[in-house]
Amino acid sequence: MSDQQYGRRAVEVGPTGKTVADNLARLRKVRGYSTRQLATELERKGRSVSPSGITRMEKGDRVVTVDDLVALAAVFGVSPVSLLLPLTTTAETSVEITGGGTVDALRAWEWGIGRLPLRTTPEHERTQLAEHRLYGMPQWLSDHVGYNVKGAATGVLQLSDEVKAQIEKDRLQIEREAGEKVDPEMFTRLWVQRVFGGGDAPSVD
Repeated sequence: MSDQQYGRRAVEVGPTGKTVADNLARLRKVRGYSTRQLATELERKGRSVSPSGITRMEKGDRVVTVDDLVALAAVFGVSPVSLLLPLTTTAETSVEITGGGTVDALRAWEWGIGRLPLRTTPEHERTQLAEHRLYGMPQWLSDHVGYNVKGAATGVLQLSDEVKAQIEKDRLQIEREAGEKVDPEMFTRLWVQRVFGGGDAPSVD
């Protein structure tokens, strides 16, 4: 009896589903697992998938749930993004993203690892970049990877009045578009990270 007959709703596999199937087969072989061995490892991780279920996943005949995907990534020792995006040979290779259309591989991976939005529009690029980081990760992670401007309080970073005005303008624009308040300090941190690239930002006076 198929997984769908056991209660799984039949869903057509889209471009990202096909990529996951290809990556699953690739990583299983690279790691040297048979389908039975992989099923055993998944069971140890608390995710039960039969060897035949893995085969169907690789053929695209069975949908890989988000829980399946995360468990597979844990077993393979990779990021979930490594299953979601294709391992292309060049940055310029076109990649089809479910719901996002076709972009080059570099953009797809930068989006996948949280660096950039999948797409931006010229007139709203600054806002979209800020929102991507503001809403896409917890603040403590932003701080951990260097998205902070504590130097501003100690004089290491001196923001000119012009820059401060631009930050405030962008923050207010995001509030209007999002329909909710945005923490000024948090937004300033993310804005400066975007402009200066993190670390000890240079003076802009």
